[in-house]
Amino acid sequence: MKATEKVTDEDTIKILCPRLILIKNEPGLQWLIGSPFFPPFTIISTLKSIHTTSSTSSPDFIKESDDLRTLLIKGFDVIGALVAGGSSSDDGEKNAREAIGWARKLREFVIGGGGENLENRELIGAVAGLSGGDVKFFVERNGNVTAVDSVVYEENQENFVWERGCLFRCNLPIKMPVYFPVKNEADAEKMYLRAAEAVASSFKDPLATYMIERLSKDISSVPQPVIIRGVDLDFNTDLTNIKLVDDKAAQDSDAKKLTCAHFCLKSKSSPGLISVENADVIQVSVLFNSSGKSPKTSAPLAEYFPALEEARLFFVNFELEVLCYVAKDLLLMSAISKLIIPALVDQFNSMKKAVLPKLLVQHPQLCSYHFNPPGLLHPITVIYELNYGETELKQVEVRRSLHTRLGLPFDRPLLRIANALDFSMMKDGSGNSSKRKGPSLLKDVHIGIPSSGVSGGVVSLVQGSYEYHHYLQDGFDDSGWGCAYRSLQTIISWFRLQHYTSIDVPSHREIQQALVEIGDKDPSFIGSREWIGAIELSFVLDKLLGVSCKIINVRSGAELPEKCRELALHFENQGTPIMIGGGVLAYTLLGVDYNEVSGDCAFLILDPHYTGNDDHKKIVNGGWCGWKKAVDSKGRNFFLHDKFYNLLLPQRPSMV
Repeated sequence: MKATEKVTDEDTIKILCPRLILIKNEPGLQWLIGSPFFPPFTIISTLKSIHTTSSTSSPDFIKESDDLRTLLIKGFDVIGALVAGGSSSDDGEKNAREAIGWARKLREFVIGGGGENLENRELIGAVAGLSGGDVKFFVERNGNVTAVDSVVYEENQENFVWERGCLFRCNLPIKMPVYFPVKNEADAEKMYLRAAEAVASSFKDPLATYMIERLSKDISSVPQPVIIRGVDLDFNTDLTNIKLVDDKAAQDSDAKKLTCAHFCLKSKSSPGLISVENADVIQVSVLFNSSGKSPKTSAPLAEYFPALEEARLFFVNFELEVLCYVAKDLLLMSAISKLIIPALVDQFNSMKKAVLPKLLVQHPQLCSYHFNPPGLLHPITVIYELNYGETELKQVEVRRSLHTRLGLPFDRPLLRIANALDFSMMKDGSGNSSKRKGPSLLKDVHIGIPSSGVSGGVVSLVQGSYEYHHYLQDGFDDSGWGCAYRSLQTIISWFRLQHYTSIDVPSHREIQQALVEIGDKDPSFIGSREWIGAIELSFVLDKLLGVSCKIINVRSGAELPEKCRELALHFENQGTPIMIGGGVLAYTLLGVDYNEVSGDCAFLILDPHYTGNDDHKKIVNGGWCGWKKAVDSKGRNFFLHDKFYNLLLPQRPSMV
């Protein structure tokens, strides 16, 4: 064992991820993720190790590598490991050495003989106490372990990632024929694997062609597609040994000298927040050309190889879709050979392995999806088996396992298909993910409104997005009676946009129909203009969404400020919009600003009684969305003292 060396100026740990310790007060191992395009020892994320061997507490490297090979998009890799729950400072270096050894071994399994010199790779070992604080870092360079005290937490993490990089996307459907003898089904597996091997090798075929283009509706500002031919690609040089090229090379007309910046429309100095949703996305299409130029003119030739015995033919369908993180200064040719092609091979092999056990029965319908869950700076890829519904136990267990690895909460759906990145919307610049009939509605209208005026208050707000539903929308006149219906529509839009449900936001008639179906109303209620209140809203949410609700009753509007602490806890823990009904009026509550010491408070009201067009400025300036105090500066009561109020607090379902 080599002694610990003195730290050098080069040994600085740069941390980009918002949470280094995924789960506090729980011992475990986390893989540290970086990128060959970042400075050494730059950590962009951490992933929890969830598979261990039965005999020891060490990681199960086969299962871990299988998972990470799919989950981590190319352009990111394991650069170290963190041991949470290290016992003492005396054995910190010992634990760090062990973590580095595990990280090195995992890289060997993930890369699988990819040509990288693993022995010379610089890796990080980290040790943290159970509380998550006081993380000690060590780095290994050329076999020597160095304790590191210099740790930098990057403030503009997303800009750091996306100013220097972009996304390459490639989708490739494959219909693979497999022949095997009818009288010897045992050979089917052998023939399947042989056919799959031929498909995997075809990605590196010199006759393969790769077309690179920037997809956009604005054709005038998009460069022409670039063609890269397989014969020109270099598969031998390791990615870590490839030098990045200055942006100016992107202006070269030779495809062999073009960098990825050629297709990146967002310059490094672009203002505004940069994230996965608005990163540069470059499309790669794979074209296989089995014919070529012949030096001599000749007639087409067909060869016939008769089967020696009766054979059966079946097809196995694969829908490949890979995503890669690529430095803008990397040559396009290197992006194809070092990232896109290895990603296609890895995903194809993962799907091939999943199909094998069910080869002669119903083939699993596999599809890859890309996600960018909260707290993660880069996308991940998940392969789901669509033969199972999303609510079936097998799929739920898959998502729970992913939530555990990523340190995500277990009370909200973050990795369902509805959460997947939609590149068609990223392509046309539309950020509206709510698919509804008719024109799109305003979302999150409270953002940017003036402050409440509560001195020293703590603001607690709705978590996530919602749509603003109000009188006269969709050409339907409900003025004077439909405010509670509109508040309910806003609440259901919140559950849609957080992907708890995929049902359309119901119309007034559909809401009335639901109440009739559960026996709360007579059939004559359908099509009427009768009011509904908090109780009816809770019935509808339970029937249509399976959502339970808590109801708070107050005898007078004067008592509502007394409920501010309870309302603040609701927004902090549940985060759903609240419906307030009193007398003949209903409002949607989006938050509270509460000073616990003075008792001063304000309510963030979204008013469904608005009848104008969806003009955000007009809505905010008119007070239709804004902070309301129980008693304003002129002594007027917003909540009436001679009316009782019911508050409907929808509870966030605990689900993944």
